[in-house]
Amino acid sequence: MGTNRAIILAAGASKRLGAHKALVEVGGMTLIELVGEKLQRANLKVTIVTRGSLEESIRTLLPEAEIVVNPNPEMGRTGTVQCGIHSIGVGPVLIVPVDRPGFSISTIDALCRAGVTATPAFQGRGGHPIALTSNDCEVILKAKPDIPLRDLIDATKIEVGDSNLHLNIDTPDDVEQLLRVVDSL
Repeated sequence: MGTNRAIILAAGASKRLGAHKALVEVGGMTLIELVGEKLQRANLKVTIVTRGSLEESIRTLLPEAEIVVNPNPEMGRTGTVQCGIHSIGVGPVLIVPVDRPGFSISTIDALCRAGVTATPAFQGRGGHPIALTSNDCEVILKAKPDIPLRDLIDATKIEVGDSNLHLNIDTPDDVEQLLRVVDSL
């Protein structure tokens, strides 16, 4: 597959958290910086899909990333993925939700080399990021924006050693857990 592109999804409303996830401070940086810089260290070209209200803040934090505004983020995650794919073109790509930072660079490398649509798994339980093939990008582009990705693609699980893979930043308690492990990410 040879994936060398990543799309960070950062357009959610963050209702349960009460603050924009991308801008949450963790270990001296924001969550968008933590995820974006990790992808850049893995030599991926990063595109960030966000909502209009966050565009300038994110551009300031990660000036080397391409920023795309999803005009209808309330339509759902698939719509945000579609915005990213439209921006970069159909091709193998890594889809990275900003609120799922528990992956390692070795996991990114394994996903980029997979050659199939794949997700990492820790102890059998799948997680994020998701590596998409060109064919699955085309399937996603043809779908309604509110259909969950899991209903559109069949991902192969790749077992990895990332014990924080299932970290999901949705609530203030999740942020506290992230703060306890951020130095190991």
